[in-house]
Formats: sequence, structure tokens, C-alpha cells
Amino acid sequence: MGSSPKTGTSPTVIRVLSVDDHALIREGVAALIAIQKDMRLVGEASNGREAIEQFRAHQPDVTLMDLQMPEMNGIDALIAIRSEFPEARIIVLTTYAGDALCKRAMKAGAQAYILKGNVRKDLLETIRAVRAGKKFIHAEVAAELASHAADDSLSEREIEVLSLIAAGNSNKLVADQLAISEDTVKGHVKSILSKLGVNDRTHAVTAALKRGIIEL
Repeated sequence: MGSSPKTGTSPTVIRVLSVDDHALIREGVAALIAIQKDMRLVGEASNGREAIEQFRAHQPDVTLMDLQMPEMNGIDALIAIRSEFPEARIIVLTTYAGDALCKRAMKAGAQAYILKGNVRKDLLETIRAVRAGKKFIHAEVAAELASHAADDSLSEREIEVLSLIAAGNSNKLVADQLAISEDTVKGHVKSILSKLGVNDRTHAVTAALKRGIIEL
């Protein structure tokens, strides 16, 4: 009948949900999927809340999930979807190669973590691999994970302190907000600098943002 051997071996079409707050990214993904014989875009969402609604409505085979979105971020949406649908297969598609962000996403139940800059090269094969039950982490992200594997991670309190510093608070204001002494804050800052391998507060904030340890 003129059908290729490939369509004969994969009669099931992979149903895909695309979640991103940038319409251009969704359009690019839609265009890529539209020309695949073994895939169909069944829904789109622009934030985490819509993602959950669209997932319930379509129960797709594979979901592409952005992380930084308004109303509800991708990690929270991922956790919510996986708690309701434990078999959900979700690919994180993000701009950020941060190791802490990747760890959080994979811990929340993502099967793959790829970067938007590599969509044309990696996306379609990753969708097929995840549908087949495999996991995938982009090489640049895997290198970040490896380079920080032996680092001491920041405690929850240290992350709180660093987030408040990132928002422009002095040690005294941080102490006031957390109801701890200024000396305790200084102790936390010293520990944070040591764990992140930086010399001052500004670099600590920059490094933590880049790695996805904190968000602004």
C-alpha cells in the first residue's frame, strides 16, 4: 500500500501534550510533531494549572513540560500530574542546565531533561525513547550533574537564607525575617560560600541561580 516499513512497525501513534508559556516554542514543537507519522499533538497548555487540566482531558502518552511558567511552575505541575497519574511520562524541556533543577525534576518523576536549544536535534528521539520507557538527560546537564556530584548540598535553612539574600536583604533583615540571630545568619552565609565554592554573597547568588538551587 506504499507505507514505509517504519509505519508498519509502529502502528501506535504517540499522543503528545506540549506545555510552555511561550507560544513560539509551542508552535515550533507543533511544527516538528506535525510531520512525524508516529506522533500527534493532542493538547497545549501555557502554565502548570492548564497542564493538569489538559493532561486529565487527553491523558497523553508523553508530556513536554517547561519549568518556569506563571501561575504554577513545571515542577509543581509535574508532581501534581504524577500523583494523580503515576504512569505519566514527562519530558522536561527547559532553557536551564542547572544540576539542582534537573535533580528536582527527575526526583519529581520526569523521565527526561532536555534543553530548548537542542529541540531540533533531540526532541523527537527523546519522545520515542520515553514512550518506550527509557530515561534521558541532555549531555550538558549530565556534565553539570557530574561536576557537582560530590558537593555538599545546601540545607533547607541555607536555601531560605540565600533566597532572602538574593532578594536584597542584609544579614540583619534576614535574621529578623527568620527569627534567628545575626550571628547565626553569618554562620549560614559562611557555610553557603564554602559549599558553593565562592568568595562572596553576590557570587553565591549567581551560582545558586545558575544551578537552579534558588529562584528569583
